[in-house]
Amino acid sequence: MALNITAVFALFLCVTVSLFAITGAEDPYRFFNWNVTYGDIYPLGVRQQGILINGQFPGPDIHSVTNDNLIINVFNSLDEPFLLSWNGVQQRRNSYEDGVSGTTCPIPPGQNFTYILQVKDQIGSFYYFPSLAFHKAAGGFGGIRILSRPRIPVPFPDPAGDYTVLIGDWYTSNHTDLKAQLDNGRRLSFPDGILINGRGPSGASFNVEQGKTYRLRISNVGLQNSLNFRIQNHKLTLVEVEGTHTLQTTYSSLDVHVGQSYSVLVTADQPAQDYYIVVSSRFTSPVLTTTGTLRYSNSAGPVSGPPPGGPTIQIDWSLNQARSVRTNLTASGPRPNPQGSYHYGLINTTRTIILSSSPGIVNGKQRYAINSVSYVAPDTPLKVADYFKIDGVFRVGSIQDRPTGGGIYLDTSVLQTDYRTFVEIVFQNDEDIIQSYHLDGYSFFVVGLDGGQWTPASRNNYNLRDAVSRSTTQVYPKSWTAIYIPLDNVGMWNLRSEFWARQYLGQQFYLRVYTTSTSLRDEYPIPKNALLCGKASGRHTRPL
Repeated sequence: MALNITAVFALFLCVTVSLFAITGAEDPYRFFNWNVTYGDIYPLGVRQQGILINGQFPGPDIHSVTNDNLIINVFNSLDEPFLLSWNGVQQRRNSYEDGVSGTTCPIPPGQNFTYILQVKDQIGSFYYFPSLAFHKAAGGFGGIRILSRPRIPVPFPDPAGDYTVLIGDWYTSNHTDLKAQLDNGRRLSFPDGILINGRGPSGASFNVEQGKTYRLRISNVGLQNSLNFRIQNHKLTLVEVEGTHTLQTTYSSLDVHVGQSYSVLVTADQPAQDYYIVVSSRFTSPVLTTTGTLRYSNSAGPVSGPPPGGPTIQIDWSLNQARSVRTNLTASGPRPNPQGSYHYGLINTTRTIILSSSPGIVNGKQRYAINSVSYVAPDTPLKVADYFKIDGVFRVGSIQDRPTGGGIYLDTSVLQTDYRTFVEIVFQNDEDIIQSYHLDGYSFFVVGLDGGQWTPASRNNYNLRDAVSRSTTQVYPKSWTAIYIPLDNVGMWNLRSEFWARQYLGQQFYLRVYTTSTSLRDEYPIPKNALLCGKASGRHTRPL
């Protein structure tokens, strides 16, 4: 039975204090009350069913400061289960709140769930999104910004304005139709267009004053395509990537691969008029393009001339740009000490994991796999099963840490790693498409990108000094990307393709970062208000 939202919210306010035992009492709390509904949207001029949060498409931004506790009460007013996940928020010691099927039971229709997050030791630009079914193709996403604490220096002056810019490819088909195509074993067609903040061509605008500098937090929340972002006659100065302050390199345009987030500074230093903002697809034929507007407050006229062109299929251009994105070693991060004080390049790795994707047909239907395993989600979240020690949900070692070379098969793939080890992961892409991978719970150092096959000799060209630390990385066609990860966050963490149809059809697995310790210093227990489902139904968490 659907709950009365007003009554539930009153109850929510009464009991939330009792839910905070696992969060830092000394840090501020920010409360959000969200109602998730369907609603008609027309982003490309065609009516379709969107997923709205408090009536908004895209959803509202989350504004926070390092170490804030975010109490987000989500009412599911849809007619199907729903979850939100928090791309780039590390959920320190608390993977139960990650909001993916392997960690969190879905919110049933007509019910609510309160996420209790802490943005512990983080700054930067991220986003949230719906993680179940193919809901991401209908909306339900929004920006997350984590500001530095007042006494922590930021390596650039406060901007005159701070804008969230959500870009992504888009289908005019309803999310249910897209899901049905995938369920029936068919691939999706090419997307119909590109959106900027939920709007189609010429729909999005950003107001600026001449002579002032603005921060744009750009996230690619789309379903598959890398996108190039540019502004007519204006330069983009990169300052932050997914929580890391970068060297302040200036670009004429920026490749933002699916799932990634970048912060740039733009100075309104041109004659006062309107200018094109252009977003176009990369490595595709045809090339999708959309425009928005950078609007000067004293504008003397509308946009003029053709929208500026950008790179299209050039891989070397993008690869060289990716290599130029580096950490600002002298800048502070979430803490006052310089980002360069952690010398990752001097730490010996304890294990190398090589991951390779492959497409294939299983039981007559299209599937995708990592190291030959195509992930199948059980009805009980892996992390919940792990906590209650429920057998038969997953088995450790169900995916190998090297490509097997064999055919694709279905399994609930979980790769175990040890807490407080330092691991090297190589993404080997033998396919002829660009790929993008995200790891929940972590930020990793992108130490190398190159073409061809990775070999141990490839380490000779790693960047062991100022590689950018981030949570989503691209892998170019017929190429490899190598990352270093200090495994300092116990939990069950989703490693997935950000190509959303591939993720849905199995190109993902869970990294179980394991310790025998039961100390709260290493991992929190299951939340008191956790929903229980599948084989965990009828069990109890802890007394409220």
